[in-house]
Amino acid sequence: MKTIRQQLIDILSEMEMNAIELSQDLGIREKEVYEHLPHIALSVASQGKKLVIEPSRCLKCGYIFEGRKRFTRPGRCPQCRETHIQRPTFRVQGTLTQVPKV
Repeated sequence: MKTIRQQLIDILSEMEMNAIELSQDLGIREKEVYEHLPHIALSVASQGKKLVIEPSRCLKCGYIFEGRKRFTRPGRCPQCRETHIQRPTFRVQGTLTQVPKV
């Protein structure tokens, strides 16, 4: 039986998903997904992989929340002050290993 974090890593290795999709897929709360993501980022980093975050985007003005450290969705756009914000998506990306030349 795999842990929740192992299941999250497996899912995110296969496809890009947001926190709501992950919570529905695993039957856990969205808030619980956000609690696991920092730990998953550390776990996959030790395996030579990376947790890639596609940042949130304002659906009204198109502002992109690049450089945001938090995994959760922002509450309001700093440019237009609207609350229609697309959720960030996550995926685990493996590193390319080079095959030694013979």
